[in-house]
Amino acid sequence: MAPTISPVAERNPLKQKLASGGRFTCFERDWLRRDLNVIGFGLIGWIAPSSIPAINGNSLTGLFFQSIGEELAHWPTGPALTSQFWLWMITWHLGLFICLTFGQIGFKGRTDGYF
Repeated sequence: MAPTISPVAERNPLKQKLASGGRFTCFERDWLRRDLNVIGFGLIGWIAPSSIPAINGNSLTGLFFQSIGEELAHWPTGPALTSQFWLWMITWHLGLFICLTFGQIGFKGRTDGYF
């Protein structure tokens, strides 16, 4: 004898049909909501202060690019673990990503009317 299927509603909210015929989603489709304004202003907003000569008369950007040149001088050998390149690379990129993150929060918060 074949098993009968009972008419029980589906309990998974992700598989339930909406009245409009669409699928239920827990978050917006464009959850990243990337905007080229944030990327552009965030990049400029990080390069400008990191180019101020504040580290023994040198800027963070200048030191980072100088260390790239020094490491490329002995290519294909990679940088040693004790190379200053790692310090400048991590510091420069950490600052950039923090600036981009706060820029995204601020720009989208302003457009959504949070502040």
